Amino acid sequence: MRAFFSFLLLLFSLSCFAQRNKKDTITIIGVGDIMLGTTYPAGYLPPDDGKNLLTPVEKILQNATITFGNHEGTLFDGKGTVKQCANPNMCYAFKSPERYVQYLKHAGFDLMSVANNHSGDFGPEARKRTMEVLQNAGIANSGTVGKPFVVLEKGGVKYGLASFAPNNGTQSINNYVEAKKIVSYLDSLCDIVIVSFHGGAEGRTKQHVPRKNEIFLGENRGDVYKFARTVIDAGADVVFGHGPHVTRAIDLYKDRFIIYSLGNFATYGRFNLDGAAGIAPIMKVFVDKDGRFLKGEIIATKQIGEGEPVLDETGEVIEKIKQLTREDVPEARLIISADGIVREY
Repeated sequence: MRAFFSFLLLLFSLSCFAQRNKKDTITIIGVGDIMLGTTYPAGYLPPDDGKNLLTPVEKILQNATITFGNHEGTLFDGKGTVKQCANPNMCYAFKSPERYVQYLKHAGFDLMSVANNHSGDFGPEARKRTMEVLQNAGIANSGTVGKPFVVLEKGGVKYGLASFAPNNGTQSINNYVEAKKIVSYLDSLCDIVIVSFHGGAEGRTKQHVPRKNEIFLGENRGDVYKFARTVIDAGADVVFGHGPHVTRAIDLYKDRFIIYSLGNFATYGRFNLDGAAGIAPIMKVFVDKDGRFLKGEIIATKQIGEGEPVLDETGEVIEKIKQLTREDVPEARLIISADGIVREY
C-alpha cells in the first residue's frame, strides 16, 4: 500500500511539474509585412472585400500566446496628404479601408508595428488614425516618435513592444542611445519585451545581413546586426525584423532570439512577389517566463495570386533560412530541422 501511495505521489508531482512548465512557456508568433489591399490610386482590393484573405493561415496565427505583425501602410478612410510621386500610377502609397482591421483582429493579432516607410503614406493624420483603428480593435501598436512603445497585459503577463525604423515620424533605428533608453525602461515595466525593427536594404539581392549600415535609395536603413544586439543588451527578449521584402537569417544572442527579416507575409495587389519575395515564415518562438529562448518553429508560407498567404508544403522558406543562417551567422548555435523546428545545440 505504501508503494502504491508513493507511486500516486510521484504521478502527482510529475503532473504539477508538467503544468508548471506549460504555464511558464510563452509562445510568440511574428510575421512580416501586411497590407491587405489599397484603394489608392485605384481599387486594389481582394475578392469578397478581403474577408477570406487570411483564412488559410489564421489557425496558425491564433495558436500562440501573442501574435505580432508589421502593418505596412495605413488603415484610413480619409483623404489625407498623399506622399509625392513622380508617376501617380506607380506610386506605392497604401491606404487600406479601416474596416479591414476586423480581419486582422479575427486572425489573432495582438501587437503591430507602424514603424515603417509606408505608415506615413498619407501624412501624420493617416498614421495617427491607423494607430487609433488598431487600438480600438484591441490590437496594441507602437512605432512613432510620440509612441515608441506599448504595453499589453494578457493572461497575467505584461508584454512590451518597442518598434523602430529609419523613416520620418518613426522612432529611429539609428539612434542607439534612445533605443537603449526605451527598451531598458520597457524592460522595467514588462515581463517580456519584444522589439520590432524595419531596417535593411530592399530586394531579392538583399537577403544577407552585411553587419554594417545599409544604404538604400540614399537612406541609412541601419545596421540591423548591431541594432539587434544593442536592444538585447538593453533588455529585449525577442527581436523581429522586417523591411527588406525578403526573408533573412535567424540568430541567438544571450539566449534571446532574433530574425533579421520576416519578409512579405500578406501583401495584396501592389507588391512584386516573384521568387524570394513571395515566400515568408510564420516564426513561432517558445520562451520561458524570463524571455529565454527554448525553441522555435518556422512555419512555411507563400503568397499566391495577387498576394494571398497560404501554407507552403514544400517548406521552401525553411531551407532558405537554413542557408542564410549558415552563411551569415555561422556562430549562432542553432539547428534547423527539415520540418522547421529550431533548437540550440
